[in-house]
Amino acid sequence: MTPLPTDRSTDPSRVRYRKEGRVAYVTLDRPDVLNAMDLRMHTELAEIWDDFESDESIWAGVLTGAGDSAFSVGQDLKELVARVDGGECPSSFGSRGKPGWPRLTERFDLSKPVIARVNGYALGGGFELALACDIIVAAENATFALPEARLGLIPGAGGVFRLARQLPFRTALGHLMTGRRLSSHRALQLGLVNDVVAADELDDCVGGWIDDILRCAPLSVRAVKEAATASVTMPLERAFTANYVWEDRRMHSQDAREGPLAFVEKRPPVWTGS
Repeated sequence: MTPLPTDRSTDPSRVRYRKEGRVAYVTLDRPDVLNAMDLRMHTELAEIWDDFESDESIWAGVLTGAGDSAFSVGQDLKELVARVDGGECPSSFGSRGKPGWPRLTERFDLSKPVIARVNGYALGGGFELALACDIIVAAENATFALPEARLGLIPGAGGVFRLARQLPFRTALGHLMTGRRLSSHRALQLGLVNDVVAADELDDCVGGWIDDILRCAPLSVRAVKEAATASVTMPLERAFTANYVWEDRRMHSQDAREGPLAFVEKRPPVWTGS
């Protein structure tokens, strides 16, 4: 892993990470700068996602931003200017070779479901983080945008690619080329987010999604996520015959036997993830 760009002993942590039962909560924690992401934050996040994926006691995650104003406004532009002035080479798509690689936006094989809890601004890289999650729950005051073109930049953390896949193409292109903002309700109309609720109902709504996920067999959830994600650009015939690692595990798991058995015995299933 790329060394930390700053000293942990003197620089406050950028991310809060806690586990409650089967759920991990990841909070971008720079509310004073609207949770802008610097290199230190990316490095911390890489360690967290490694732990999230490897901890078999955790079945789902929630990603959010500290405070009431922003999920994240994306890249820390003050840090970017300092890096460019220091001679850093220009970059384009992806984060390979940079602190925190692979970032969530490039963890294409992350098997566990992640819910984006969005309150306030989700701009630039913050929006790209949300787009990389599996479910998005937004407060009514949430605002989404990829304004990079207005800054001479490009949504290089996958925003160009994901938005064009997750919205009607012409709609996506319009927002990508202009940096225009999307309200939470417009995002819901377009199918970009799963739920929009009042800010004081956000946690309850996210909790409802988590409860529903945890009612399902964890291997089934992972198999569904993998198959849906991997096959979305495949011809249908190929999708049926492709190899899916998590589906193979689910098919031969004890949970695959437990579900039908519990139904027949008229009792709640007891999932083990094995």
